Amino acid sequence: MSVDVITFGCRLNIAESEAIRRAAAGVDDAVVVNTCAVTAEAVRQARQSIRRLKRERPDARIVVTGCAAQVEPQAFAAMPEVARVLGNTEKLDPRVWADERRVAVGDIMAVTRHVGHAVDHIEGHTRAFLQVQNGCDHRCTFCIIPFGRGNSRSLPMDEAVARARALVARGYREIVLTSVDITSYMSGDMRLGALVKRILKEIPELARLRLSSIDSVEADNDLIDALANEPRLMPHLHLSLQSGDDLILKRMKRRHRRADAIAFCNQVRRLRPDVAFGADIIAGFPTETDEMFAHSLTLVEECGLTQLHVFPFSPRPGTPAARMPQIPRDVVKERARRLRERGGAALRAHLDAQVGARRLVLTERGGVGHTEQFTPVKLAAPVAPGAILDLTMTGHDGRQLLAA
Repeated sequence: MSVDVITFGCRLNIAESEAIRRAAAGVDDAVVVNTCAVTAEAVRQARQSIRRLKRERPDARIVVTGCAAQVEPQAFAAMPEVARVLGNTEKLDPRVWADERRVAVGDIMAVTRHVGHAVDHIEGHTRAFLQVQNGCDHRCTFCIIPFGRGNSRSLPMDEAVARARALVARGYREIVLTSVDITSYMSGDMRLGALVKRILKEIPELARLRLSSIDSVEADNDLIDALANEPRLMPHLHLSLQSGDDLILKRMKRRHRRADAIAFCNQVRRLRPDVAFGADIIAGFPTETDEMFAHSLTLVEECGLTQLHVFPFSPRPGTPAARMPQIPRDVVKERARRLRERGGAALRAHLDAQVGARRLVLTERGGVGHTEQFTPVKLAAPVAPGAILDLTMTGHDGRQLLAA
């Protein structure tokens, strides 16, 4: 019997949820909630989901795991709806699933080796997610994730290539390399760019390779070269920018400045003119003035961003930013609205520019797909998922392209 897994958060959690199904094989009538801790809102949503699940399935054993469970195990254990709480390492261990401990959450900071999980199929997904790195050595002041994931560790390159080959053998046309901090990938003295080049060289039958969110200031020369010269490395980068103001970036303990982000986007665009950039930006970080916020608004144009993930700042207990002077909530929400509005305008301009172009579209379930630039496309007629079609973009509806 397959274990039901409810997944919150990032692509890494999606990939790990498939590994959870395998580790928990044979566990009867359990629902696993694989949580996210990136914001206080994410934790609230997980709690809400747990309560709803128990109402809908009163006889099910609810097991809570993921980053929020790792960071706040006792809080989840105190919920009457919860049967077990497992940490981020324990959730992937079949031996833990077989024992009876109600709370099994170890010291994530003591984990030094990235084991990962050899998953060659991800239920319900056309593209495959390959985890090559976990943890983070940085300590951004708004972020709790290092305490949910531990320190940075990487999958050895030989093993990463072997897992990519296994995914292609299962029929996947596109692989997404996922991680917590992918640009910190290190195997011996080889970095992310070397891994990308090796996968593309040794697996010529792989049609498309894509990267999850990157920290642009850590992009190595091999990665830049691959973007310039490897057409199977998709021309789409999602950047962890967070702010367009230098003082706010400093208070966040980010490793780049505004000029670094703009220079990176300009450099990559010169080398790969068809590239599209997305970005994470936080609205209303503590101490952010109207002028500082304006710098985030103008960063959208100066970097040429086309897709924004906007996060209204909410204080995450346990982080330094939670102790800083806070911005009123109505101001935070208004700034988030304005950022989303700016992002929507940038997306529409990008969609306008794509009309009439021919794009290679990876088809997915539900009559949709994505271009090389990860722009969503609505197909004229349903097509079996997993095909790559050369299509003309005939228009858009403001959110996605329309294809003939």
